[in-house]
Order: sequence, then structure tokens, then C-alpha cells
Amino acid sequence: MFSRWSWVACGFYLVLNICSPDASSGLVQSCGHIIPESPVLALGSNFTALCILNESCLDFGNIYASQIIWKIKNKLVPKEQYREINRTVSSVTFNDTSSLGTPLTCNILADGQIEQNIYGITVTVGLAPEKPKNLSCIVHQVSRFTYVMTCTWNPGRHTFLDTQFKLRYSWPEEDFPDCIPKDVNNSCTITDIQFFVNTEIWVEATNALGKAESDRLVIDPVDIVKPLSPQNVSVSSGVLPTVLQLSWENWISNAVMALKFNIRYRIAGDTNWMEVPSEDTASPRTSFSVQGLRPYTEYIFSIRCMKEDGQGYWSDWSEEKAGITTEDLPSKGPPIWRIIDRSHSPASWTVHLIWKALKPFEANGVILQYEVTVRDKSSLSCPVRKYNVTSTNHTLQLPEGTYEVTLIARNSVGASPPSVLLIPASNSKAPVKNLRTLPKHDKLWVGWTAPNSYVLKYVIEWCLVSSSSDCIMEWQIAQGDVQGIDLKGIKPFKCYLITVYPLYADGQGSGQSVKAYLKQDRPSKGPTVQTKKVGKAEAVLTWNHLTVEEQNGFIRNYTILYKTIDGNETVVTVDPSKTEYTLSSLTSDTLYTVRMMASTDNGSSTGPDFTFTTQKFGKGEIEAIVVPVCLAFLLIVLLGVLFCFNKRDLIKKHIWPIVPDPSKSNIAQWSPQVPAKHNFNSKDQMYPEGSFTDVSVVEIEADDKKSFSEQDLKPFDLLKKEKSTSEGHSSGIGGSSCMSSPRQSVSDSDEGETTQNTSSTVQYSTVVLNGYRDQTPLQVFSRSESTQPLLDSEERSEDHSGGADSTAQRQQYFRQNGGQDETNTDRPCFERAKQITHADEGDLVGFVQLQISGQSSQPLGLGMEKNTQEAALSSVVQTCTEGQTVRPETVEENPLSVDEMPKSYLPQTVRQGGYMPQ
Repeated sequence: MFSRWSWVACGFYLVLNICSPDASSGLVQSCGHIIPESPVLALGSNFTALCILNESCLDFGNIYASQIIWKIKNKLVPKEQYREINRTVSSVTFNDTSSLGTPLTCNILADGQIEQNIYGITVTVGLAPEKPKNLSCIVHQVSRFTYVMTCTWNPGRHTFLDTQFKLRYSWPEEDFPDCIPKDVNNSCTITDIQFFVNTEIWVEATNALGKAESDRLVIDPVDIVKPLSPQNVSVSSGVLPTVLQLSWENWISNAVMALKFNIRYRIAGDTNWMEVPSEDTASPRTSFSVQGLRPYTEYIFSIRCMKEDGQGYWSDWSEEKAGITTEDLPSKGPPIWRIIDRSHSPASWTVHLIWKALKPFEANGVILQYEVTVRDKSSLSCPVRKYNVTSTNHTLQLPEGTYEVTLIARNSVGASPPSVLLIPASNSKAPVKNLRTLPKHDKLWVGWTAPNSYVLKYVIEWCLVSSSSDCIMEWQIAQGDVQGIDLKGIKPFKCYLITVYPLYADGQGSGQSVKAYLKQDRPSKGPTVQTKKVGKAEAVLTWNHLTVEEQNGFIRNYTILYKTIDGNETVVTVDPSKTEYTLSSLTSDTLYTVRMMASTDNGSSTGPDFTFTTQKFGKGEIEAIVVPVCLAFLLIVLLGVLFCFNKRDLIKKHIWPIVPDPSKSNIAQWSPQVPAKHNFNSKDQMYPEGSFTDVSVVEIEADDKKSFSEQDLKPFDLLKKEKSTSEGHSSGIGGSSCMSSPRQSVSDSDEGETTQNTSSTVQYSTVVLNGYRDQTPLQVFSRSESTQPLLDSEERSEDHSGGADSTAQRQQYFRQNGGQDETNTDRPCFERAKQITHADEGDLVGFVQLQISGQSSQPLGLGMEKNTQEAALSSVVQTCTEGQTVRPETVEENPLSVDEMPKSYLPQTVRQGGYMPQ
């Protein structure tokens, strides 16, 4: 057992040996090597490798073959594959090299488990070359006199090794240099060839595992030539309109080989080629006439060639050349049809003749004009009408009848055969049956069942249905022996109206129509729903049909979806022909959301949401409530009118009282001075400018009515009587007019109550000159009652200055006498004041103010307005039984100024028009 340092030294020595080159060239010799060195192995074969240790390493490091381990790509090889031959040699065996990788290394595992690499080799695994197969050669003409031969073969499987291929050829007595392929392993080109000599050709393949050769090919190079295509091809028109002349140039001489040709042609714009029969061009030539072509048609030509005996290869097609045949007579007449407009007058037709332009192979030239001939079949005497038209339509105004229309197309060569169209007076013949459509890829097939009668031809009309423009008609004619046709140019998701007419020898059948789609899709939008009428438990929904552009297919049904805010959605399916539907069994006074969906065969689309609220009351419920209420109200109003009519006197008394005529008042009987009756025939006399009313004041002090004599109390009886009369016919101008309740005056009291204190009651009376509600103007007695006595502070006087007339308008005021003396108890029982009349206004009716004083013995005074007034005392002084006297009181003549006049809330002014409350 070595010490630790001994092992370190041994490992260092092994590293030097492993890292050094071999002993002959390096400084340090390796400890071992592997046999074989970098072998090339056949894929799937057995392989054994030997690792041999040097004796020098055994002596120094005590290393033996038992310590050798093998690795492939640093992956340990199982020890079952090891074999220790002796103490210096160890082998490893692999039964299948398919899994063998590289590198393969030999390693030493010394004491202390230190692993050191001894040697490594690279193992190559591959396959031997296979025999090349399918050897073939072709001679290409490069120029007029230059040829090269290219041979190709199948190299076989991939060998995973570097394999070399050689193309070898020889004559019977001469070998040529090998042809080595460049960048490929399956072809090679020989530039030095000779015609008319048999040449042996083969391929040889070689790699590290072996060599293989192909079969020998013996050929004459002239038999495998691919010549150049004919050059300088030209096309010219011939004498006939169905012939074109071709000419070309060959680049291989007839001395080398004779050629045959292949000619192909097609119509310009078409992709399908046609060929001239090979037997027509099987001999050497430089030109050819192609026949059976269409007149006035452009053709494209191309030519190729090969050896005449058929050995070798066809050349490439030549450059394409075009040519046009000359014109010829049109081969057929244009298809013609008509559209009859009877909207202006049933007896007069507007006939639109339409026809299709001939196809190029039918026109055989440029159509210069069309000749239209119209013959009236119902009347032989009518002349034939002829028209020359350059367009493909013509409009005629014809009376109702049967007509034969003939159409001819004319070019520079001549006219076409005529096309005849019979226009019958009515489509009385049998129509087609079972008209149907079927989409076929990008075409729409239209089929029908033929009528029982013989049909010359069918006319198929179709147009794109649009809601914004007229239907543009397209049409096509089919022969009478067919029962279906494919319509081209049909767009998907568009609606087409298709009509089929059968044409007979003696008339025309009525048209049968059908709508069709080439392809359907779901509608581009859903219907917009609205409410037409909303009730308590039902709602009438309306909507408009989708336009044909929005439908994108046949609408199979409408679906109505409605719900409340928090309820489940209800679905109702509606027929597509409907535009109105009634929802029933709804809840009253409820908000509903409704939307509508339109469905086709390929899907559905939903419109916007619409909300509505059902009514709280149903139809007739409101009328059932309102009508009885209105009838009750009318009944109450009628009863009220009847009541008012029956109580009209009472109502008139309170609302429109009768105002007494002052001229008939009893106040004139007790007034000391009764004004003279004036003639009020006109308003100017009734209301003279500046007129006003005098005021009379009577002050009475009495403690006992019995102290007076009957003569003394007589005026008061008259006043009481007038008071009673006026109250019975009061108009309410006094207390009533001021919204105050009527009060009992002193004159209404009995005699026993006259001694009570009545100083709290003040009555005012005014005589105005005014007619009541446009009546004849008379003296009107207006009264005002108030329980509030007048105070000095409430009296007011207003000055009215006049103009040049110096006539001052005066307003009459009422005021209470301020000359009361409550401390004087020796005053007479009552005082009477005479009427004071102004010098200029003596003819007016005066104002009388009465105040009956009670136990308070308060005197009444009379206040006069400013300006010059003449006071007069008009009463009588009588003797009082208890020493009381009646003394006159003269009103002071000093008038108050405007500023000193107290203001009053009582009626102050008597103007034209009557009483003015304030």
C-alpha cells in the first residue's frame, strides 16, 4: 500500500503519459493504446476493441488490466462486455455497432478510486455502397453544331460514409477519362461525344467498406438526342377565314437526323390547347397550314420537334406566336326578347326589344348594325316596319295585337340568319311546371318540368331584387329539349327573381316565377319593434319587414322575446308575413322589455330592445268612474240652480239688494228744509261740476223721552219710520256693504229702551245723484252703518283747486263734533241743528247725521268744510220738564285748513258714479 504522497506522484505520472504524444516524438510515453485505431465499421456488425497497457506503467504505478474501464461518450460500458485477457490487456465487445458512438475510451480505476484516461479512439459506422441503378443518358443540342451528353443514375442508399461515384464510358477498343460528378452524386455531363458509334457507359461507386458498379449501357448517342425547338416561328392568315399559315426554321440539319413535328394552338384568352394530328406533321418540313379555325378569331401557336423515327426526345416548345383569322358571315342571329309595358294604356303597348350581342365565334367579325323588322300578324294590310339599330335594344309604341319581330346582325362580309320572335296578344299557352332552384358551388341551377305541348325554346329571366332600385333584367334562351340551366354571375346573400317562359311555334306561355338565393346568411340586423296600442293586460306590437338587402336569405319566422325587469323571458314565434302581434295576459302598470329576432336558414339576428309600461286601468274603467262622478256633479249643479231659482228673492236681497229711492224717503218730511226737486234729465244736470252734498248734524241730549212733547218728538218718529223702511230695503251700502252685520238702530228700539246709551251707534246717510244700474237717475239714498264713532283725528278735508272757472270742487266729509263737554251737566235735553246750506249749492240734497246720546249726555256737533259757508240754526227751543233746555248751537264759521283736517277711514267722497268705499 502506497502512502498518500506515492499515489499523488503516480497520478501525476499517468497524466503526463496520457497527455504526451507517443514516445518516438514526445517527451513522455503513453501508458497504453487501443486496437484497432479509428476503425470504420459496418452498421449492425460485431466489434471488439483491445486496450493494451505499457510495462513501464505497470512497474511504476502498480496498474493492471483488471483496473481498466470502458466508456462511450463518457458513458460507462457495462462490465459484462469486458474481458481481461492478461494483466496488461483488456477487451470490450459490442454485438451491434448501431448503438456504438464515438469516442470510445480506455480508463484506469486505481486504488483510492482515482479515474484516469489511458487512451481513446474514434469509431466510424456506415454502409458499403449499393449498385447504381437506372442509368440513362440524353444528348442535348446546345447550338447548331454543339452537343453534350448528360447521364443520370440512382446512387442507392445513404452510406453514412464518404462515397465516390465515377461515370465511365468507352468504345470497344478505346477508353475515355472518367467523368467525376461535381457537388452531386447522381449525374455527370460528357462534352466529347461522337454520333453513329456505340458507346459503353457505366457508373462505379466506392467507399471505405467496398465498391459497386452499375449495369453497362451500350447506345449510339445520335439515338438519344433532344434537339433545339424550331426557331423564327411566324403566323399569317390564309385565303379562307378558317385557315392560318405557320412557318419556322430548324436548327439541326437533315444530314444529322430527319425530324418530325408537333403543332399546338389555342384561342387567345383560353387555357386549353388543341393539337394538330401527329400524322399530319410526321415528315420533315418548315411550314404548315392549320385548318378548321373560327373566323375572325385570334389564335396562339407553338411547335416542337424530334427525330423522325421516334428515338430520342422531343424538343422544348417554341416561342408562342399569335394570328387572327379573317371575317366571315355571322353564324347565327342574335337572341332576342321583349319587355311589354301596359301601364299607360291596356290598348297601347310600349314594347322594349332587347337582344344579346353575338359572341366572337358567332359574329365572325365586327357587327356594324342590326336590322329590326316588325310585322303585324293580326292585320295583313299593315305595312312592315323596318329599323336599323346600332345598339342592342329598341323601343316601339304598338297597339295591342300579335306581332312577328325579325332581327338580323350585319358585319362587313354580310348578314346573319334571322332571329324571329313572336309577340302574341296574350300568353294563353301552358306554362312550365314545378319551377325550382338549387345552388351548385358558384352557379345557381334552375329546373322545371316541360309542358305537354312541344316547346321551341325557353326564355329565362332573372334580376337582382332591391328595395332601393328597379330590377335590372337579365335573360337567357335555352333550347326546347332541356329542362334546366345553370345561371352564372349570381352573387351570394342576394335575392334573385327568376321567371321562365315557354315559347311555342304559335304563341307563348305565361311565365312562372320563383325567388332564390345562391347562398344564405343570417340577417344583417333584427327588426325594430314598437307599440301601436298598450292596454292594461295587452299590448299591440308593430314592426316593419327587413329590406331585401338586410335579409340575406329567406325569413323563416320572427321571434318576439319579452320580459319584466325581474321576470323570466317569454318567447313567441310569429309568421314572417305578419307585421303586427298582440301580447296578452300582461300585468297591469308593469314595465316590459321586448325585442324581436328574425331567422333565416343560416342564423338569426336580434333587433334593439324596446320598453313599454302597461296601463293601470283597462279600457272603460276610467269612464265607469268619471261618468258617474260627472253626472253626480251635474245633478248637484242642477239642484243648486233650481234651489237658487226658488230662493231668488232671498238671494237677491243678500247679493243684489234693492236700493231705496231717496226721492221717496220720509226724511224729507221731518227735515226743516226740503230741497227743491230738481229736474235730472241729463247727467250734466245730475252731476254738475263741483257739486257736493250739504251735511246736517243734529245733537240730542235727553235723559227721558217723556220730557218731550209729541210735537217735539214728531220729527223723530218720521226718522224712525224712514229708518225702518230703509232697513227693510237696505242695499248693504252701509254696514252690509262693508261686510259688517246689520245692527239695530235707535229708531228700532221700543220706547222703553230709548233712554239707554246709544252713543256707541253712529249712522250716516248720504243722498247722491246717480241712477242705479243705468236706471233713470233719481235721488238715491245710500247708508253706511258703523259702531265706531267719528273722532276729530279722523276728520280730513281735501282741497280741490279748479281752473280758470275758479269753481272749486268740494268733497263732503263726515266728522264727529269735537265740541263735546262731558263735565257740563246743565246742557239742554236735546238740540236740533238746522240744515246748513251753502250759498252756491242750496239745490243739492244735504247729508244728515244723527246721533242719539244716552246717559252720557254727550252733545253732537256739526263740522263744516272750509270755504265760505253760511250757518243757520233751524230748530226749535222747547222747555224741558226737569229744567233742561234745548239750545241751538251755531257751527263755527272758521273753516279748518287742509293740514288741520283730520283723516277718516269712512266714506269720504261722493263722486259721479255713486258710493266709493275706502
